[in-house]
Amino acid sequence: MDFTFSIPQNVVFGAGSLSKLPEIATKLKKSKALIISGPHLEKIGLVEKCSDALETAGIESVSFCRTEANPSVETVEAATALYSESNADFIVAFGGGSPLDVAKAVAVIATYGGKITEYEGGGKVPGPVIPTIAIPTTAGTGSEVTAFSVITDHSRNYKLTVASNYLLPEYAILDSELISTVPKGTAAACGIDAMIHALESYISKASSPFSEMFSLRALELIGQSVRDYVKDRENSIAARKMMLGSLFAGIAFSHARLGDVHAMSHPVSAFFDIPHGVANAILLPKVVEFNSASTKEPDMLEKFYQIYRCVCKNPVSKAEFLPNMLSAELSSLNAELEIPNNLEKAGVEKNAFENVIQKMANDAMKSGNINVNPRETKREDILKLYRKSFSED
Repeated sequence: MDFTFSIPQNVVFGAGSLSKLPEIATKLKKSKALIISGPHLEKIGLVEKCSDALETAGIESVSFCRTEANPSVETVEAATALYSESNADFIVAFGGGSPLDVAKAVAVIATYGGKITEYEGGGKVPGPVIPTIAIPTTAGTGSEVTAFSVITDHSRNYKLTVASNYLLPEYAILDSELISTVPKGTAAACGIDAMIHALESYISKASSPFSEMFSLRALELIGQSVRDYVKDRENSIAARKMMLGSLFAGIAFSHARLGDVHAMSHPVSAFFDIPHGVANAILLPKVVEFNSASTKEPDMLEKFYQIYRCVCKNPVSKAEFLPNMLSAELSSLNAELEIPNNLEKAGVEKNAFENVIQKMANDAMKSGNINVNPRETKREDILKLYRKSFSED
């Protein structure tokens, strides 16, 4: 099999590695940072801790802490305005996937102008953007090592994706101590999101020996630790494994893309403002069950077993394994982590769902992830999966 890959970033990993921020920021030879974060991290004092670290290197900072769960075009514009008004010359993205997505979008707009909607798709960013240091505070999105920014356009209830290697942060700092304060529900949703990144990239039609190596190791790390981490976020061993698993999964899907789960979850979040990880988790068992038809191929059956082996606490032998065991195990994992098992339980009303399901299916089919899903997927398949995900346990 022929394939290509590149990992052009500088990644610092380790407990307490936030202390390296002054040293890393100094390497950029810049003088003022815009810290893009969220209200929770500001409230518990972590944004101030980040600002204080920069100050020790003689670097000023100003903070934008208004990112939301599914960040909007308007949020990107507000953060970009603060970047310009404050005369900042680099960005520190500090938080979960939302602040990191906003930071990437701001880096584009502050460099080239216009609106983020003008850069939708791949290859629209003309060149290098404002340098960014990414510091994730959740183990989930892997956004610190991905070339994507996902932003919600409320004018059309659509989550647009900007894709370009120019979006890759120059530095990523992964400090497992920072994820010890994550609320339980967020930890569960982000943890399953990371698992799905690993799972979908592993079975993607675009996978390669390179990406599969990262996908499988991510599945092992997350499968070993997600239950313990969600139960006790101060479990340092579990937190370290989760952060490393999220990192590896991010590298994997940057090279192999994802699949139907992500194609379908973006419309769910855009229309109903359900957190991305929750939408993914609800869809996951149904999509895996749908994809089990692809296990007629021996290579795919092997992959399904390897995923099952990683996520199951007491796996059966390979000889005893049946493909439907994986979807059943994923449903059980969701229940164990107290994630709703359908959209109705996540707060989606039936009439609202019926009013937009056709549009959701149209939007899902626009995703490039559909094309690399292991089983060919048609619009009617998407509709069936959405209906199963609405109320079926």
